[in-house]
Amino acid sequence: MLLEDFNAAGRPEAAAALRPCLDIGRWIEEIVDSRPFGSTGSLLEAARRAAEPFTAAEVEAALAHHPRIGEQAAGNSMEARLSQAEQATLGASDPAVAAALAEGNRSYEEKFGQVFLIRAAGRSREGILAALNTRLAHTPEEELAVIGQQLREIAVLRLEGLIRA
Repeated sequence: MLLEDFNAAGRPEAAAALRPCLDIGRWIEEIVDSRPFGSTGSLLEAARRAAEPFTAAEVEAALAHHPRIGEQAAGNSMEARLSQAEQATLGASDPAVAAALAEGNRSYEEKFGQVFLIRAAGRSREGILAALNTRLAHTPEEELAVIGQQLREIAVLRLEGLIRA
């Protein structure tokens, strides 16, 4: 979508364009209400600002839309396609790394009661596994802050890919 089209879109259309990036109503509304944007950079900056901070309830709602790392998102929605593309960049990995990642996912879910979320784009499976192991030592409060940062990064990257100048 062109930035000028996003700026000119009605509220429902603009909100629908943002939803696959991050389905948090407050974030979407803040960006829609901040239009028009003079540049893609100013849109992305508004997206970053609107994402700070996320509440625990917002994080929980957003996590419901994310698959486990290493698993493909189901469906053919725009959000699922974006997730599939992000995880596709991980490529094939050593079976031992894949097994360790699956076990790490289980340990993380047991400890925190939610899926492990990380911006997969630009990371290797080995790098993700290292981050997962580091984050398993976090307190729930520390992890909430990290998840918020990861959600911001994912949302801004997705938005950057969807809106063109």
